[in-house]
Amino acid sequence: MNLADCYRLLGLESGASMAEIKASYRRLARRYHPDVNPTDKQAKDKFIAITEAYQFLLGVVKETGISQVSSQPQTPPAASESVNVSSSPPKTKVTRKEKPQEEEPQLSETEKQLKWQSYDQLELLLKAQRFPRAIALVEGLAQRLPQDPEVRQWQAITYQRWGRHLVTQGELDKARIYLKKALRTDPHNRSLWSEVERDFRRIEQVY
Repeated sequence: MNLADCYRLLGLESGASMAEIKASYRRLARRYHPDVNPTDKQAKDKFIAITEAYQFLLGVVKETGISQVSSQPQTPPAASESVNVSSSPPKTKVTRKEKPQEEEPQLSETEKQLKWQSYDQLELLLKAQRFPRAIALVEGLAQRLPQDPEVRQWQAITYQRWGRHLVTQGELDKARIYLKKALRTDPHNRSLWSEVERDFRRIEQVY
């Protein structure tokens, strides 16, 4: 099994982040798990294949230092965080905190189903660049599951993707708002900070 096959089995594009790999595997594992499909041999074979692909990708991601949102190497985080953007010329200063250990909340079966159905919809909306709809969806989910760290991460990534799109469209003031919202939503995500830094540098280049 090669790297491209592993990404394809998990429904991902090459270079997907650790968070995307884990989220996709969890979603597919629930769908094809033998306990859910006790008489379906194809589902069992699919479950085995995606599990092998997932384990292979975990090893590759750890070896190459790919993490969460970005595939670029990360510098060690500092002890504090701040974003300082002035209007003329815009400057960005970003430092990071270590991410505290978080336990996943105990969700009911209804909440789990809602969470992963929403994730599937969110993926489709982001691929279609329907960002306002994606934001409305993930904000509603975050209100329903406020203690879920994965939902908070999805929310932050959605803000960042929308902010990046706004930079491309030349709506720089609005882009800054959503990029900073992304950082406030998931402040300990080092890879997210790296992506937002890159977006702020693009804003600076426009000026």
